[in-house]
Amino acid sequence: MSITEDIATMARAAKDAAGALARAPIAQRNEALFNIRAAVADNRAAILEANQADVEAGAEAGLDDALLDRLALDEARLTALEAGLTQVAALSDPIGDIRDLATMPSGIEVGTMRVPLGVIGIIYESRPNVTVEAAALCLKAGNAVILRGGSEAIHSNTKLGELLASGLMASGLPAAAAQVIPVVDREAVGALLKLSEYIDLVVPRGGKGLIERVSAESRVPVLKHLDGICHVYIDSEADSQKALAIALNAKTQRYGTCNTMETLLVARAKTGLLPELVAAMQAVGVEVRGCPGARDAAPAITVDASDIDWSTEYLAPILSVRVVEAVDEAMAHIARYGSDHTESIVTENAETAARFLREVDSSSVMHNASTRFADGFEYGLGAEIGISTDKLHARGPVGLEGLTSRKYIVRGDGHIRQ
Repeated sequence: MSITEDIATMARAAKDAAGALARAPIAQRNEALFNIRAAVADNRAAILEANQADVEAGAEAGLDDALLDRLALDEARLTALEAGLTQVAALSDPIGDIRDLATMPSGIEVGTMRVPLGVIGIIYESRPNVTVEAAALCLKAGNAVILRGGSEAIHSNTKLGELLASGLMASGLPAAAAQVIPVVDREAVGALLKLSEYIDLVVPRGGKGLIERVSAESRVPVLKHLDGICHVYIDSEADSQKALAIALNAKTQRYGTCNTMETLLVARAKTGLLPELVAAMQAVGVEVRGCPGARDAAPAITVDASDIDWSTEYLAPILSVRVVEAVDEAMAHIARYGSDHTESIVTENAETAARFLREVDSSSVMHNASTRFADGFEYGLGAEIGISTDKLHARGPVGLEGLTSRKYIVRGDGHIRQ
């Protein structure tokens, strides 16, 4: 069969499996997660061996350090993966949850019930842990999932796909409820995006090129974000030690993630903090680029920041710094150059913080906290399916509820409309 036919066969099987999964009691779905966790724990050596093959191939192909970091698995990341499965299993069952039940003037009761979406296609790059994390959330929410990882992680994803299947079958659920596409041909993505009769939602996770392609070609609804151009704004009334700690963490805790700060905005009245902050960034290898005001305040900045810098998601140890007059100019900068992902204000002024939280239109807006907290695990959602900067149907880190829809339910006792 052709790749197109193979993908269609997988999608049909997923559609059938989705029905079985939606009917499965929560105990059975949780059992599948525990069985997948056990399979990961029992096969760590095989997973790491497959991942090493991917990392070596990636290095030979010239992948940069940020991409290699996203690709690599180690004992700590596998431990985190197992912990994520445990956390997802512990979450409340979203399916069948009835909300807002109210009696209408006619006497009927009207409410809403959470229901699975059906079949979800996940298209992602580099990070093989997404294979298990995304599958766990989809399965918990009663959805079947088809996973298409990048070619750079094919060995890792194939091995993890085998473990997903074994965990499902050990729980009496169909293996087709979580399938990994076993080929790297780009034609597979195109085929997947056309199958609107079988697939209910596509979630692309990766670079801008991938997400733009998926958005342009898909006949299936897409949940996406294009960039993670995240900002920290240090207000004139910021606590200096908090500002230093938050800015350093937001930029340097990990470079290759979408919630890493890419632009630092500093109120003119607080530029005295810049020499110390820039020195701390440069001490850990961050290249700092600045506007004229930033360079005047911190002569150690030797690279001019251009208009392109304000619009760039570096995913690398590079930071652009801009001096602004106050919070209004900071918010205007974010509105022009931001990607609606995550922004943070550092200030001790509660009124200024409240304005920032209310007026900045991003999927996560923070006060006195690092942008690195914009994460499903940190928000208590368990492993996330991704971070959406769209406004429909879910926004921000997408956990269980973002993987469900709702239907209206009506209860009567022989009621008829007059």
